[in-house]
This record gives sequence, structure tokens and C-alpha cells, in this order.
Amino acid sequence: MHSDVPLRHPVAPRRVPGVGPFARVMGLRGPSPEQWRELGEALTVGDAPMDELVEWMYREGMDRTRPLFERALCEGIAAVPEAPEPLRDFFVRVETPPPWLDRELLARGERFFRSGGADGLYIARDVALIGGYLASGFNKTLVRTGALEKGPAKRFAETLQWALDVSSEEGMSPLGRGYRSTIHVRLIHALVRRHVAQLPDWRAREWGLPINQTDMAATLVGALISPVLGGLVMGMLAPPRDLAAAAHLTRYVGYLIGVEDRFLPNGFRDAVRILYHCLAAITNPDETTRQLAAPMADDPLGWHYPNLPGLRGRIARSQHLSVTSVFLGPAAMRTLGLPPFVLPWYPLLRLPVNLVRSVATQILPGGMDRAAIAGRRKQEAFLHRLIGEDAAVIGDSARHIASAA
Repeated sequence: MHSDVPLRHPVAPRRVPGVGPFARVMGLRGPSPEQWRELGEALTVGDAPMDELVEWMYREGMDRTRPLFERALCEGIAAVPEAPEPLRDFFVRVETPPPWLDRELLARGERFFRSGGADGLYIARDVALIGGYLASGFNKTLVRTGALEKGPAKRFAETLQWALDVSSEEGMSPLGRGYRSTIHVRLIHALVRRHVAQLPDWRAREWGLPINQTDMAATLVGALISPVLGGLVMGMLAPPRDLAAAAHLTRYVGYLIGVEDRFLPNGFRDAVRILYHCLAAITNPDETTRQLAAPMADDPLGWHYPNLPGLRGRIARSQHLSVTSVFLGPAAMRTLGLPPFVLPWYPLLRLPVNLVRSVATQILPGGMDRAAIAGRRKQEAFLHRLIGEDAAVIGDSARHIASAA
């Protein structure tokens, strides 16, 4: 193995539950030897612009620099005339649109994600997030940020709030909700990366760098493209233009969150390729896989229901396990410590409903706009079911790391 590649990088690509069949249907091949080496080396690469800014913020004092960062994030760097050069350079960089950015396609991507409704979020949770626990290298960081103690509902609610911000109307416009949330997540990633890498039990030679480029690319594309792939299976048909818009939104979010250009998708097919290749490099389950997956599977039992909480909690647990099972399969379910065979009743019930709705959405005038409004209402209802009257504050689960700065 190359000396720059951590020991966690497998000798050959691993089987990828869920995404592998999609990749084969789309005619995608596994990574070439050069791509495989690049994926391994990227396990040691962080986010240089943000990492350098965070180091400067520490040197100068977080009590002085963090308020300046927050002002620039909320109001734009032009509103902070006294901003020191490192802060100004960073925000000028992120505020400058890349030459490939298509604002019209971006807005279409935002609307498309809203139109996916709750089923799109279920796939993100039940497939991308739970399936992501098969990547033990990423789990090592999660565990060291207190993931086991804080519980899955809080962590997923923060991720869900970020996704809702990103896909809100004009969310990714300059200083929009999604833009601000994404840069905020980027800062949290850098703080966590710095903190965890300095822990005495972090084994860099074996695990690489916390929140590295390979892990970030897999997380980004998994969070935003997996719901689209799963939605197709569950009857949520989409025209090529919407698939391209989803990939374009993913590309811009990745650009802002610190994923390097080489791992940003150029179109929907390329997004699936990146996800397939990254997961083949990081899928390596260990004891943390079950430690994180089991509480996530049981989490619906404690959600906030207006009535019959015991019964509805058990139904919801079965519902979400049925989604996980249908996409990941028995072998992955066993590895996750979950029941290997679960009747796929929810995907089967939703398939005809989604088919009819997606066809109607495409052929009726104003159908997509109505679907986006109704879909967002269901997505917000799902977030409320998770956390009740509390607000989901992005980065709150890592507050102890940020406050230690």
C-alpha cells in the first residue's frame, strides 16, 4: 500500500449495499487503480481553506474572531470593513460564484428536493444515514464527538434542518438560509477535525484524518443523491432535467462545504459514480457499526406523536426498518445488528401512490410548484415529529467542541 494511504483503506473496492445495483444498472464501473489510490490518499486530506482559517482564529482568539466570522456569514464580508485579511480572503473566495454555477438550475434543484416530501427524507435517514454506519472510519469521529451519549434523534434533526435549509426557496442564493447553514457546517467540520485529530487515542496512520475528503464526498452525495435514487425505486419518477438539477445543487453545496473539485459531480450519473466509488473505499464495518445503528433503528419509539405514542412508535419503527431492509438487503442488515428480514410493506404501499403523483406533477400545469409546497409541509412535519417543540440547531451536538475553542 502507498505510504500516503491510511491502513483503513482496503486493498480492493468493497461491496456497496444499496448503491451497487444502481451503479451496475447505469453501466458504472468500479474505480480505476488511479482513482482507487486517489480515494485512499484523500483520507488524509482535510479542507485547507477552512482549516487554515480556523488555525488563525485560534491564534488570534476565538472570542474576537468568531463574532467577526458570524457577522460575515450573516451579512456578507462587505458588511465587515474591519475584517482581517485571512477572514476577508476566505469569504471573498466562498462569496465568489464558481464559473459553472447556473442559478436557474440551482433553483430547480431546490424545488425538486422539496417536492420529494417525507419519503425522500425517509430514504436519507433509513438508507443513507443508517447504511453510512457501515463506514467505520467515519464512525470513529462520530463516537469521539459524543454521538453515543447525545442520541440519534438530535444528530439527525440537525442534519435534516441543514437539508431543509439547503433546499428552501432561494436557500442557496447569496446569504440564503442554505448558504449560511452550509458554511456553518463547514466551520463545525473544521473545529471537529482539529479537535479529534489531537485526541491521544486518534490513530492517524490507521484511520487518516477526521472528516477527510473521501468521507465528506461520500456524506455529501449520500445525503443529497441517495434520496433521489431511492425515490426512483419508490415510484418518484423524475425527468432528466430534474436529475441534472439535483446533481447541480449537490455540486454547489459541496463547493461551499469544502469538498474539492475532483469529488464534485458533473451531472447525475457522475454523482452516482462518486457515491459508488467513495462507499467502496470507506465501507468497513466494525463494532461501532452496531453501536450507532441499533439506537437509530429504535429511535422512532421515542418520537413526538400527538396521540397513541406507543402504537405509532412501533408502527414507525417497522416502517423505517422496512425501507432500510429493502435497499440494504439481509447481509447488511445483519452487519448493522438489525433484523435481516423485514416485510417491505411501506415501500410497496408508497410505490403506486408516488407513481400517480409524480406523473400528475409532470403533466398538470403548475404541478411541480404544488408538489414542492405540499412536500415541504410534510418534510417540516417530519422534523417536528422528531424533536417536538424544540428547535434543531445545526452544530448543537458539537457545541462542546466549538465552545472549547
